Amino acid sequence: QVQLVESGGGLVQAGGSLRLSCAASGRTGSSYGMGWFRQAPGKEREFVAAISWSGGRTQYGDSVKGRFTISGDKGKNTVYLQMNSLKSEDTATYHCAAARYYSGSDYQKYDYWGQGTQVTVSS
Repeated sequence: QVQLVESGGGLVQAGGSLRLSCAASGRTGSSYGMGWFRQAPGKEREFVAAISWSGGRTQYGDSVKGRFTISGDKGKNTVYLQMNSLKSEDTATYHCAAARYYSGSDYQKYDYWGQGTQVTVSS
């Protein structure tokens, strides 16, 4: 079993920055993949970013490319999402997810999910 706990959300003005953290507890092997997804009220879940523990492979959703950066600290079993140049449309609940293998944007392949952290961007 893997448990994921997100933190770092909050209220920020447009153009500002936030860094989300996702702390994983339990057994996460080197083959694991981690992802961030978000969901705003009335909208479908949207892929944000993904990373593989082993090779540092990363992938980003089109709407966040060039603004968000995903990274991981294996020693701390923590994944980060640095969010810069935030826009009002980034407002959503952000969820961290873990998969036994790198799974990119395919949310159905993720086995474990965190409760989420709210990000609100005021314009």
